Amino acid sequence: MTKTPVVLVTASLTVATALTATFLIVTSTRGENTSFASSAGQLEVQTIAGGLTNPWSLAFLPDGRMLVTERPGRMRLVTAEGQLSPPLKGVPEVWASGQGGLLDVVTDRAFAQNRTIYFCYAERASGGGRTAVARARLNDGSGRLDEVKVIFRQEGPLSGGNHYGCRIAQANDGNLFVTLGDHFTWRDEAQNLGNHLGKIIRIAPDGSAPSDNPYLGRTDAKPEIWSYGHRNEQGLAINPASGELWEIEHGPRGGDEVNIIGKGRNYGWPVIGYGIDYSGARIHGGTAKDGMEQPVKYWVPSIAPSGMTFYTGKLFKKWTGSLFTGALKDKMLVRLSLNGNSVTSEERLLQNLNERIRDVRQGPDGALWLLTDSSAGRILRVSPAAK
Repeated sequence: MTKTPVVLVTASLTVATALTATFLIVTSTRGENTSFASSAGQLEVQTIAGGLTNPWSLAFLPDGRMLVTERPGRMRLVTAEGQLSPPLKGVPEVWASGQGGLLDVVTDRAFAQNRTIYFCYAERASGGGRTAVARARLNDGSGRLDEVKVIFRQEGPLSGGNHYGCRIAQANDGNLFVTLGDHFTWRDEAQNLGNHLGKIIRIAPDGSAPSDNPYLGRTDAKPEIWSYGHRNEQGLAINPASGELWEIEHGPRGGDEVNIIGKGRNYGWPVIGYGIDYSGARIHGGTAKDGMEQPVKYWVPSIAPSGMTFYTGKLFKKWTGSLFTGALKDKMLVRLSLNGNSVTSEERLLQNLNERIRDVRQGPDGALWLLTDSSAGRILRVSPAAK
């Protein structure tokens, strides 16, 4: 499972600067126009909807509509043309403090038959917050969620408002992988199998631990744990080419990571890593240690990656098989070229938008759909420009 990581130590454009210049046209509700190079040719970015407060996650329904979460605790339906529904009723109360609130949402693989969705959020507990995962049935006819049930609650020291993780990916067998952050002030707990901090868990749709989880039956470990040694995992997706689970997490000052997640593996935080503390102090004992996994890529300095998708569509033929992630701190969309499980190059896109990109999804139309993280958040659609 050990990989040779790819590292980028620069804040400038990468492969895009070496390519023949084509231009990206950006249109927004404010009539903005800007341009920069793209390896896929001339692109168009459309604002589909605006007026969202810190949108966090986007999930497509079979009819082309979208579910969108807003961190303060709202979930809405959005048409492909950008019409926003009123907030859906039935969403549990969230703890919208710091980085917490209503976070990821995904549809069940059999959504067309069962109308089931899963979502995770920061839940207030006595003395702080924790990540909770809920299941519900979407009743869009009445504009509400029915049969809402919390199926999992994170156990361990509580968060003061940071590092909830909270991305969900559903495997072909129906089981759910969920990222759980280290709560920032409790980073050493990421190595403690006795709680859920800094872990990726694997649960069944009812919240139970599947019988083949790696730590099931151990008295010193939580049965839901799939992997550990994580910091604040903001991206999670299954690679359609291999079926493997990929994850992206924030480092501190440097050391954001792309990891391929293996059953029962230790990803090192905070024992090993490639960053330093925000104060400039040293955190890690080194960058490698026996029994701890290496990332397939890391960033120094940090870009604060969030959301991820593997591109399988036909609109961008040159980008088929690429991995896309948003970036919060560096305000861009990042494309990683892959050769099997190796990252071979990076392209930085949409920097002139000056927007924190919170989520990136491939739409049923083959376009890339993005969420911008601000108090005036937008849904953006990225497609080839008309010739």
